[in-house]
Amino acid sequence: MSVEAIQNKLTELLGSGSGLDGSLKMKFGDAGVVRIEGTEVTTDDTDADATINISLEDAVAMMEGDLNPTMAFMQGKLSVDGNMGMAMKLSNLLDD
Repeated sequence: MSVEAIQNKLTELLGSGSGLDGSLKMKFGDAGVVRIEGTEVTTDDTDADATINISLEDAVAMMEGDLNPTMAFMQGKLSVDGNMGMAMKLSNLLDD
């Protein structure tokens, strides 16, 4: 799965729902970035309310349901800069 595939998966998950009431960025190191604002998912590397730093490999595992976001955080596989509540909204989105 690529950054583009993660972008597409998040777009699908957000669907026609209300989206996030803020912005969230996932940084995959040198592999790229995915940014969510409302229901829009882009690869823009602009400021966000929260930034999740995670490897592309671990992000793929999260998207496929093989890695629980909370466990990834506790295991140090991801870190959050900024609004932790916004990061938790991604976890809730993936759990649905």
